[in-house]
Amino acid sequence: MSTTLELQPEKMEAFAGRFLEAMNGAAMMLMSSIGHRTGLFDVMAEMPAASSLEIAEAAGLNERYVREWLNALVAAKVIEFDRLQQAYRLPPEHAALLTRDATPNNLASVAQWIAVLGYVETEIVDKFSHGGGVCYHEYHRFHDVMADESAQTTVSALLDHILPLADGLLERLEQGIDVLDIGCGSAQALILLAERFPRSRFFGYDLCADAIVAGRFRAEEKDLPNLTLKVRDASELIERDRFDLITAFDAIHDQAYPDKVLRNISNALRRDGLFLMQDIHASSYVEKNIDKPLGAFIYTISCMHCMSVSLSQGGMGLGAAWGEELAQEMLIAAGFAQVDVRRLEHDIINNYYLARLG
Repeated sequence: MSTTLELQPEKMEAFAGRFLEAMNGAAMMLMSSIGHRTGLFDVMAEMPAASSLEIAEAAGLNERYVREWLNALVAAKVIEFDRLQQAYRLPPEHAALLTRDATPNNLASVAQWIAVLGYVETEIVDKFSHGGGVCYHEYHRFHDVMADESAQTTVSALLDHILPLADGLLERLEQGIDVLDIGCGSAQALILLAERFPRSRFFGYDLCADAIVAGRFRAEEKDLPNLTLKVRDASELIERDRFDLITAFDAIHDQAYPDKVLRNISNALRRDGLFLMQDIHASSYVEKNIDKPLGAFIYTISCMHCMSVSLSQGGMGLGAAWGEELAQEMLIAAGFAQVDVRRLEHDIINNYYLARLG
């Protein structure tokens, strides 16, 4: 005997409205990513209301494409349009959140993730049937976008907000200590630190050779003898009592074997050392993430990147939403005796863990 469910029309209508709104939101993200990559937002922020031709000429771009881009963002209420003057204007309040000058609040930079994830959708769909994961090298522009995000959330706040979370750390860096960054990427954070603290010695490890090559190129331009970058797997880290400070910025949950990496980090720290870990602000329990501002995005980027790249290495597939509860549990299991969790006002997506051995 079958039971026919009675549908609630008002609930259906509300969901349909949310879905259509999300479609327009996704379109706005793609157009915002293009606005960032082409520099159109930066150009318009410096212009009064102007025609599509004037904007295209100022940006050195094709007018027909610029006009369609403008119209899409007029419909999305990002750009204003004067019908009589046939002129487009980026409101200063919007420019304050969409230009390179807006760091660390440049939302257009973050919008790039939608296209990066969409690029591997077919590969991810295949994994739903066959398991396994998608490798780092299959993600088009991943390191470029990650560098943009790092510049916003990490590098811009490193000296004034992140490092001061640990009392006395800036003074120790001034005096000279040994520092390792796990998953350093193109080493933007380390380059800043090596310049600012010439008495300290900095080391960066990353699995991606291309990112390390890019970092070395930047470091050589700045002549930083106190910075060493290497292609290394953190799960094979064998140093013991070697570093005073180890950092990992949005890197641990992507690892194939994060439990092993955390254990290696605790072994590599000196007894009075500090492990500073930036990782996703989420709970380990889905019901606690429902009302988080970026809850759906965190699980999506996890499914389409973080979890998948770990699985591609035969790893645990921990995922971006491993959460505070599991993160603290794993840090304690790795040998850390004290773990403090901090937040920063400018960073709505990350927690900052201060882990010590004693």
